[in-house]
Amino acid sequence: MANEKWPVHGEITGPIVMIGFGSIGRGTLPLIERHFKFDKSRMSVIDPRDTDKKLLDDRGISFIQESVTKKNYKDLLTPLLTEGTGQGFCVNLSVDTSSLELMKLCRKLGVLYIDTVIEPWLGFYFDNDAGNAARTNYALRETVRKEKEKHPGGTTAVSCSGANPGMVSWLVKQALVNLATDLKIDFEEPATGDRTGWAKLMKKAGVKGIHIAERDTQRAKKPKPMDVFWNTWSVEGFIAEGLQPAELGWGTHEKWMPKNAKKQKHGSKAAIYLEQPGGNTRVRSWCPTPGPQYGLLVTHNEAISIADFFTVRNKKGEVTYRPTCHYAYHPCNDAVLSLYEMFGAGGKAQPVQHVLDEKELVDGMDELGVLLYGHAKNAYWYGSQLSLAEARKLAPYQNATGLQVSSAVTAGMVWALENPTAGIVEADDMDHNRCLEVQMPYLGPVKGYYSEWTPLDGRPGLFPEDIDKDDPWQFRNILVR
Repeated sequence: MANEKWPVHGEITGPIVMIGFGSIGRGTLPLIERHFKFDKSRMSVIDPRDTDKKLLDDRGISFIQESVTKKNYKDLLTPLLTEGTGQGFCVNLSVDTSSLELMKLCRKLGVLYIDTVIEPWLGFYFDNDAGNAARTNYALRETVRKEKEKHPGGTTAVSCSGANPGMVSWLVKQALVNLATDLKIDFEEPATGDRTGWAKLMKKAGVKGIHIAERDTQRAKKPKPMDVFWNTWSVEGFIAEGLQPAELGWGTHEKWMPKNAKKQKHGSKAAIYLEQPGGNTRVRSWCPTPGPQYGLLVTHNEAISIADFFTVRNKKGEVTYRPTCHYAYHPCNDAVLSLYEMFGAGGKAQPVQHVLDEKELVDGMDELGVLLYGHAKNAYWYGSQLSLAEARKLAPYQNATGLQVSSAVTAGMVWALENPTAGIVEADDMDHNRCLEVQMPYLGPVKGYYSEWTPLDGRPGLFPEDIDKDDPWQFRNILVR
């Protein structure tokens, strides 16, 4: 599928093992074919369901119908990843598989690794015996950070390189460069790994916080029936993260904290969590097309990693600056209805869970970007405005949401091939210029917009509200209570 329009970015010399062949796996496959030189006879796809086996059969790619579990992962994956010569690549796009354990195995075998989220083994998200602190993405991220500290360097393992987490970390850096330029700040763009330099630049720009501000307007041809959960990407993944505690990077400008907020006791302490599900927690935010909107404060790894990356500390190690950072997600309308239905039933998921593919959708876009707020220009949104129509033209087997994810996986794979001994890395540690260069052809219009909107705007004023009028960008004003 490679041609003049689609460059081949590198060669994968060993076997490729893709774990998971849901909506993102199906969308990533043609991009791997398009952008990498590899031997198809040495590629395997593992998934417990054989729904799309024909796509693989038509390509001569091996399919293994199996669940990757704590008991079988070493015996199942080791021979597949080490067969023959060259360096293998494990592309983990599954749910209910421990990212950390797969990462450790791949690095031990000298195999490159990438995933889109830090996943635990089956049962973690719904463990009634675990406290809420243990069910956070903060806790999951800390396990990977500890492994990185214990075993620095070595074979590259890219943690959390999807659209978000992943692409949005690259967008934040570019948005900051754009903002600092427009503010006429005298600066040189920090090097990729210069965390202190990037953090000081964000502080100098006066950014108080960042929303991962997204609006999915893709519409299905038919109305959603009862007792069905529809979404434009993994329903299992969305339900799992939606039932985790709401979680956010906690900025130094914040003067108020919700009563049910809890601080983390160990690690970077860059984030807090609320003792309520993120899928049922609303925040006020802004995207270019709808303008002001409600979003869901669903926990994501980037809320923690971005806040951590842009932290400034003094010589004593004390935090002197950190931006607030969290997701503000308005999913497609069918997913909103599905969530209402699920939470109305006490959090019990619908028996039928379905990802709407490009054939079932009629129009719309996924507007996914980062909203940097609280600075001298008030708020700046920068991101991708990818329509369903354009996604259909660009690549097969995916809607607009899926293409933003699968193209970010591709960019992360390119970076890993070009930096094979970088150790365990997050998207924040990677060269955002290179990653966006690879991904940009798949993102539709990528633009920046300034806005005068603040969370104090648009309130009807009919009822008394506990708000901070002196500082519009306090989380106190953003959280819908």
